Formats: sequence, structure tokens, C-alpha cells
Amino acid sequence: MNWRKSTYSGGGEGDTCVEIAPLPAHIAIRDSKFPTRATLTFPAPAFTALVDHLKDPLSASLAGSDRVRGQA
Repeated sequence: MNWRKSTYSGGGEGDTCVEIAPLPAHIAIRDSKFPTRATLTFPAPAFTALVDHLKDPLSASLAGSDRVRGQA
């Protein structure tokens, strides 16, 4: 697999981030500190939706709301 680190990785040793690897229909994710451990694999559309959600400033401001926790 061709792993790459997040462009949002901070300074330091460069080992405090996630890495992703594109697969034909999925995206694999692993912890850069433990690259030999298990990976998570998401269908590409689900990964895209997750990243879009994390980039949305409104989703961050709603993180503590009852609506986001499923308690409407």
C-alpha cells in the first residue's frame, strides 16, 4: 500500500498523525505511531463524508449539542 501522512500533521517527530492509503474502492487509515497494527478501512464515499464533516466549522461547534449526540 502507498501510505501518506496528513497534510495537517504538526511538527515534532512527525509521528503524531494518521496515514491514509487509497485502495480501489476503499480508504485505509492507520496510526503513524504504530504502523504495523490494525488499520481501519472505509468505503471511499464514507471516508469523503467523514472528512467533509470534520472540515465543517459548524459540525465542530455542534460537537457538544444534544442533536449531535442523537438526543433530539
